[in-house]
Amino acid sequence: MQKKNKSVLLALFLTMIMILSACGGNNSNTNNKEAAGNTPAVEATDSANAVEEGAVDTSKEVTLKMIFVGPKPVDYDLVFAEINKKLKEKINVTLEGEFLDWSDWAQKYPLKLAANEDFDLIYSANWAGYNDQALKGGFLELTDEMISKYMPKTWEAMPKVSWGQAKVNGKLYMIPQNQGESVEKLILYREDLRKKYNLPAIDSPEAYANYLKAVAANEKGVIPFTPETGDWKLHNLDRILLKQQSDWNMLDFDLPLGFKLTDETGKIFNVYETPEFKELLTYYKDLADNNAWSKNVLNSKNDHQQDFKEGKTASITHNIGTLGSIIEALRREKSPFEVALADITPGSKKSQAISTQNGTSIHATSKNPERAMMFVDLMQNDKEMHDLIMSGIEGVHYIAVGDDKFKSTEKSANYTGFSNWNFNSTLNRSNESFPQEATALLDEWGTKVYNYPLETFVFDNSKVKTEVANVSNVMLRYAIPLEYGAIDDVNKGLEDLNKQIKAAGLEKIQAEMQSQIDAFLAANK
Repeated sequence: MQKKNKSVLLALFLTMIMILSACGGNNSNTNNKEAAGNTPAVEATDSANAVEEGAVDTSKEVTLKMIFVGPKPVDYDLVFAEINKKLKEKINVTLEGEFLDWSDWAQKYPLKLAANEDFDLIYSANWAGYNDQALKGGFLELTDEMISKYMPKTWEAMPKVSWGQAKVNGKLYMIPQNQGESVEKLILYREDLRKKYNLPAIDSPEAYANYLKAVAANEKGVIPFTPETGDWKLHNLDRILLKQQSDWNMLDFDLPLGFKLTDETGKIFNVYETPEFKELLTYYKDLADNNAWSKNVLNSKNDHQQDFKEGKTASITHNIGTLGSIIEALRREKSPFEVALADITPGSKKSQAISTQNGTSIHATSKNPERAMMFVDLMQNDKEMHDLIMSGIEGVHYIAVGDDKFKSTEKSANYTGFSNWNFNSTLNRSNESFPQEATALLDEWGTKVYNYPLETFVFDNSKVKTEVANVSNVMLRYAIPLEYGAIDDVNKGLEDLNKQIKAAGLEKIQAEMQSQIDAFLAANK
């Protein structure tokens, strides 16, 4: 018995040595994999020692809430259930999405940040007030140390210039998209109607006006043009007929301050005081008087893209990616309508979006910023997760064609229309059925990209916050009705607009912006 007991004790002793050796000899591989977020989550234990030195602790299960803009996709539950299954395995996270519909996102977006609602991530973009919200303290500052630790793949893949473009006053509040894109606006219209009325090619503002008037006069029940809904101060048609036609740009589409792309001095001006804007108002008034859009346009919450697909409207505006996707869907679904793209400013200089065109910001009050960063790292750089968030479930919402293309299915439309573009990266798939004419335009524009001195300038409005808010309200109240021809006396309406906009503080904003531009250009000579 004594010999047997000694043998048992010796065996137990040797077993303990082997266990301790195994635990101590596997640190480097585990640390590297877990820091990159590529291994299953550490199981919850009673001991903090279960997390190895240097690794990211994912033992605690976390629920992240993210705010998207756009409508909740039909198959949200189906796709996000699959996303969450994978997230649980990889970083022990469950994701909940909240969606701000296009008709009211502009009002609700800033309110959610101002009210410090409980959420972790939010879609952010230069056109959605990123700079303003960053300066107001709504977004968490992201340091190089945080990114390299919790987003190692993004840190490695993202060009340094993209990080620089996303900084506000030298600080970063966004994980920007990692893929360039065109920001030029086009018109999608009914080619069958153009042919029906024997109209010339739609390649100028005048030709487009003729098309709208012909549809209004002859196609009962079809609205010639339907704009996007929401509080767009300078909407897409403005951007075509002012920005693109005149080779201007705006630093903030919520302010009527523009500059010429070719002006190396960066002198800004009040768009509302230009002859070009006055001429545009005359153009709009003529269209309104000829029923080019709904009489209820100022209050409409219609989905302009859906209305176009259903034949309720004869033209809409957007970027080439969105419009190309609509064409692809209509052709795949064998729509009875023949559709086409119109570039009515073909001679204009073409520009590409800076990285802040789409991005993800972490709420300043997030309780789990580290896990939120790990989540974004996966969505941008893990092929499996990226395909899920961008395209849905393979075999249901798309059919994979190689590593970089896809084919649409009948259920593709059930997972689209919302802001998953913040996860754009080099892993994006392109639709193999994307219209050839849209691809040709992109190729042509790629040879005409114009870079200008203020491309990466970011305006700090912290000294003029009150004035910016006041000007925004004036634009909504006075400018938008003018642009839709709802004011009978255009000259009087324009005079009132400029009087009110100056009273709201536009000149103070302009002086502050010009001062910052001058300093920026001097520092970047």
